Amino acid sequence: MNTIIKTKIILLIVVSIVFLGTFSCSKIKELLTFTVNDTSEVVIENDILPFSLPVEIWLPPITTNSEEEFANNNTSANLVKDVFITHLDLEIKSPEDKTFSFLKSITIYISTNSDDEIELAKKENISSTDKILNLDVTSAKLDKYIKASSYKLRTEVVLRETLTQDVTLGVDLSFQVTADPL
Repeated sequence: MNTIIKTKIILLIVVSIVFLGTFSCSKIKELLTFTVNDTSEVVIENDILPFSLPVEIWLPPITTNSEEEFANNNTSANLVKDVFITHLDLEIKSPEDKTFSFLKSITIYISTNSDDEIELAKKENISSTDKILNLDVTSAKLDKYIKASSYKLRTEVVLRETLTQDVTLGVDLSFQVTADPL
């Protein structure tokens, strides 16, 4: 066989191996990556004073359904490799006519009983007149928070104006989980 043909065959084999390896790795990663969703509510009370200064609001602990999610995705907590938040959205539940124009900034932190608090998401210089607000999420690894049986969210808000009534916000979170299979 001549050298040009041998070189072409070797090149074809190498390209095929690289292609199959790349395709297979992305397919495997796709099979081992899934989403965990959680929801909660926070009430910003109308007697919070003063506006223009940060005020803390604690949410009740959120019980995770992560063990069930892990099982549904053929993995377990000890096989989880990476967890990142993909979105955190707030929606005004009440009063019906309220928009986010009352809010100057908001920061949400996450913690567990045994893990330190870290920033999860925030939005500054809010000028939205919408009822839904998409927060800017961090790139922090959240493995230990999602593996826990529950986690806590603390909200820090700065109001743009004094509230005349309580405002109830729905909190919608999604986490991307990458894990090894069972």
